Amino acid sequence: MSGVNSTTSVWLRAMPVVFVLIWSTGFIVAKFGLPYAPPLTFLVMRYVLSILCFLLWIQLSRAAWPTCRRQWGHLAVTGLLMHAGYLGGVWVAVKAGMGSGLVALIVGLQPVITAVWISQWAGLQISRRQWLGLTLGLAGLLLVVWRKLGVGVEVSGFTMAAAVFALLSITAGTLYQKQFVKANDVRTASVIQLLAALLVTLPLMLFETEAINWNASFVGAMAWSVLVLTLGGSSLLYLLLQRGAAMKVTSLFYLVPPTTALMAWALFGEHITAATIVGTALTALGVSLVVRSSPVPKATA
Repeated sequence: MSGVNSTTSVWLRAMPVVFVLIWSTGFIVAKFGLPYAPPLTFLVMRYVLSILCFLLWIQLSRAAWPTCRRQWGHLAVTGLLMHAGYLGGVWVAVKAGMGSGLVALIVGLQPVITAVWISQWAGLQISRRQWLGLTLGLAGLLLVVWRKLGVGVEVSGFTMAAAVFALLSITAGTLYQKQFVKANDVRTASVIQLLAALLVTLPLMLFETEAINWNASFVGAMAWSVLVLTLGGSSLLYLLLQRGAAMKVTSLFYLVPPTTALMAWALFGEHITAATIVGTALTALGVSLVVRSSPVPKATA
């Protein structure tokens, strides 16, 4: 029994690291997949295949479905925000020409917005140490993506709206899930979330006219998106939000661009600058300051 508890404890400590590693591959996948398919068509295929995989997993494991109708509704809302809204906004912005560095910077504002919301409306006080951590994390993020801000960036009202929509969606989705979604089996919960995202994205996909270019890069990107990013990354995000404070979980998103930069260096030989190294260190320090302390209730008069 002690061996099982020890293994569980190790896995719980490793979950944030594994999540960051998996989530960081998102922009790598976009680099492989987006040139060969319109964004919403890609996402619809990803949702359908992910649902089928989860259903097979559920059948084999006999996972339990939520018994409360209200939980079905809450899960559907989080699916609309965290899948359809966030992924749709990011992929549309990148496909329309916005550079991945700028998209990463905009979406990287999520921990700050989460902290502001918590301090203003959730009745909790963010400590100075945590605000320092958020500031250092944002500064580190800026250093990492600064070199990419002028590369392939097409800033228009449309691309900016798509990126900001993604930012607001993932922020609202994480806060909503933490507030309203109770403990459910992650597999059945994911199916409900993905079905909601599919129902919204499918009609919008019909307006896309670009044909899919079936090749090894597209198939590989789709397989990774389904098996690793959705079944792995999205499931881990769900579990992390069940077990941890919203601000601590969202602060992990600061680590995604630095990790992606290191992956791009390893896979594509992209240059690692001194600013990237310093930015990565600042980001790691900032996140550590956030996760080591918790907000406390505000004093009332």
